[in-house]
This record gives sequence, structure tokens and C-alpha cells, in this order.
Amino acid sequence: MPPRPTSSSSSESRARPHAAVGREDVVAWLDGRINHERTASPGRWGLRRMRQLLALLGQPHKGVAVVHVAGTKGKGSTVAMLAGIFQASGYRVGRYMSPHVHDIEERIAINGHPISGADLTAAWKQVKTAVEEMDARATRRGARGPTWFEILTAIAFLSFRERGVDLAVMETGLGGRLDATNVCEPILSVITSISLDHMAELGDSVPLIAREKAGIIKRGCPVLCGARDEDARRVITEVAARRRAPLVAIDRDFTVRVATPTSADGRAARQTVEVTPLVPRRFSLPEEARGREPCEVRMVGSHQAHNAGVAIAAASLLHARGSRIRWNGVRRALATVALPARIEEFGERPRVIVDAAHNAASMAALFQTLACEDAPGGRRVLVFAASAEKQLVEMLSAAEGWADQLVLTRFHCNPRAAALEMLRAAAATAVPALAAACVEEADPLHALQIALRLAGARGVVCVAGSFFLAAEVRQHLLAKTSAPLR
Repeated sequence: MPPRPTSSSSSESRARPHAAVGREDVVAWLDGRINHERTASPGRWGLRRMRQLLALLGQPHKGVAVVHVAGTKGKGSTVAMLAGIFQASGYRVGRYMSPHVHDIEERIAINGHPISGADLTAAWKQVKTAVEEMDARATRRGARGPTWFEILTAIAFLSFRERGVDLAVMETGLGGRLDATNVCEPILSVITSISLDHMAELGDSVPLIAREKAGIIKRGCPVLCGARDEDARRVITEVAARRRAPLVAIDRDFTVRVATPTSADGRAARQTVEVTPLVPRRFSLPEEARGREPCEVRMVGSHQAHNAGVAIAAASLLHARGSRIRWNGVRRALATVALPARIEEFGERPRVIVDAAHNAASMAALFQTLACEDAPGGRRVLVFAASAEKQLVEMLSAAEGWADQLVLTRFHCNPRAAALEMLRAAAATAVPALAAACVEEADPLHALQIALRLAGARGVVCVAGSFFLAAEVRQHLLAKTSAPLR
């Protein structure tokens, strides 16, 4: 049944035994759980624990209309844009994304607003009892209880049920087939681009990774494929056919055209996106969209405009199935939705760009976007850190031709950070000319200061390679400036 529009409006607790439990107590308790975002963890992956946890909580995921989004790159932006489209069309929308940049509450939002610390604490109190019961059972079997991400996913489902959302747009955390979010009962599955990432967990080839992402496809549930890689599309098409899931695919059933208009003063304006049906019996736009001008996209880069096209296609599919959208809501959402650390600019002398690119494909998209960013009279400096398991050579290779100087560093907030010697070796292979004169600084904020001096007042500093690096640098920059998201 489609959602109905409404008006917007350690496994032991560390809490103090004789004091009210607060938000910081909840975060400390969660940090005692196994967290696959921080460390490689023992034990098998699977959905059994997640299903047991939700059963103890009264099945809060049942009856929530979910759009489930998986992919290697672009899924977070697609989730944000699609949620924005439905909110602007009069729905009450839940949004679940990962990772967060600064605060855990960012992951769970209602109508674009993260839940409060009080909301997080209230939901956690319900979940904690069920988790402790599962921990006790697991200990008797020599197994482990729910993980950090499983618990947070349960909190998201509880939040969506209790806040009465009409629709929840949910991003997978890792992969798809065995991701904790895959217990949902979607009304649409969306798969964005597929490329190499998380290969230790998902496989070392695009077809293997695509098969894990395609694990979100449910029997009979429509699926939208936004992936253009032929090997990935072949796998997704095969899985959809086997599960009798109606498939709509980019470049087969619809096209996405991205353009960068020129303003009156000759400068590039915001990019626009236009979606055109190719096979009307499988895909069509809402009637009021036909003949309209392309939509402006606030988020920077052709890859973001492409993500906007996938979001438009997903919204149009749901519109055709009864979840009606307003085209002026589509236009308003795409022109206003933004996310932190996505080609986000701070300052002007020099300009600082912070981006959460964290794999080879996203680094390539970043520097394709920055190709026209000159630094007359200054230098273009890349501040780089990444997790040790990433394709470091391929990531750094993307900066060749753009960066004039390389500064290698580490982030402090996650133990997966690659050591400086590992980054140095990767740079020597990927960008030998830059590596010969690169600067190494273990502290990311000191690394930023070095980069600012190297760039000069007319230069450009780009900070990229990891969500964790982006978060640490962004927090420092926000403390110094009130620069809005571009």
C-alpha cells in the first residue's frame, strides 16, 4: 500500500546507576558494541540477529513503507534527494543514512531533521532491554549479541514507527544481501553505481560486488538500476528476473542528461538534470513534468546531477504506483538538498574544499569536478588520508594532473587509518612526481595548516580520502567559520 501524504510538521551499560541516562551514556554504551565501521570483527555476517532483535521489539519494521537503496557510490546523496522530493510533496519522510559526519543522530532524520539526543535516548531504552536478553542467550552459546549497526538500525525502525512516517528512505550500510537494513519490506529497491570497494567483505570484482548489492531485490518488488557498468547491470538484471522483480534500468528505459548552463556573466551556473523516458510502458514521468525545464541541482558535480536523475526516476516510479509526487516539490528538493562534506567549500584565501570521497570511483568523480578549479598565483594542494584496506594507489592516481602538492596525514577517530608509510608507498606508485616532494604530518589539523601555507592565499586546498578525515577537518573549520553548505 503506498504511503499517504500528510502535513509536515562493551555490552554492559556504562550509565551511572543512580542518575538519569543521557545521550552521552547512550553513545558510550553503543561504543562498547562490535562496530564494523571501526574494526574488522569476528563472526559470521547474517540477518538472524537483526530479525531476532526486531521480533523482541514488536516488529517495528513491519508496515513501514521503505525505499531501500544500495550501491557503491552515490547512494547517500540519492537517499537525501529522494527523501527531499517526497517531503516537498507533502509526505512525512524518514531517512536513514551512514556514516554520520559528526553526530550519530545525523543518521536518522524525520523530514530532514536529525532526531534529537532525547529521541535517541528514548528509543535506546526500548532496545537496550532486548539487546541484553540477546546478549545473555549469545553468551551461553559462545556467540555474540547485536552489533552497533544492528542496534542503530533497530532504533531507526522504532523512530520511524513512533513518529508515524509515511515513507522511509533507507541506505544500506555495507553491501546489501547481509546488511542489517535488508530485513525491511520495501516498496521499491534502488541500486546506484557499482565499483570496487569493501572488497574483503563483498568480493574482488564488480560482478561479485553487484551480486551482494542486488541482494536487496525482493520477490515481486520493483527495482530501479542506476548502475552503468555492464557487468554490474548483467548481474542485477539476472537477479531481478529470478525474483520476478520488475526492473527499470538507466540507459535502457530512461536517460539522464546533465548540463552545466552558463550565466549572463559567463560563469558556470548550477548544473541541471533532465530525465527522459525511453520505454513508456515501463517508465514514465508524472504528467505535470512533461515539457518542463530541466531541474537545477544544488549538490556540486556531474556525479551528483546523475544521482539526482536516479532520484527523479525513483520518485516517478513510485508516483506511477500511487505515491503521488508534486513536480514543483521535485524541483524545490533538488535545488535545496545538500549534505555535509560533499565538495563543501570553506573560506576564500585560500579556498578549502572538503569531500568525503573514500574509494577510487568517488575520488575520480571529485577530481573530474575540480578539473576546472584553477589557482592562479597559488597552488592546488591535496590533503589525503584513507583507511588501510582501501585501494590507495587508485585513489591517489585520481589526483594526478590536478594537485601541485600532496600532504599525507592520518585521522584519529578510527583505528582503520592507513599508516603514513603505507600512504607514502602508495603515492610513490600512483603519483611519483608528487610523492617526491610530499609532506607527511600525522595530525590532520596540522596537515591542514601546512596545506594552507603551501597553497597560498590564491590557492586551493582539497581534503579527501575518507569520511573520517572529512569529519575531523570539517569540525575544525566549522569552529572557525559559519560557511554554509554550497
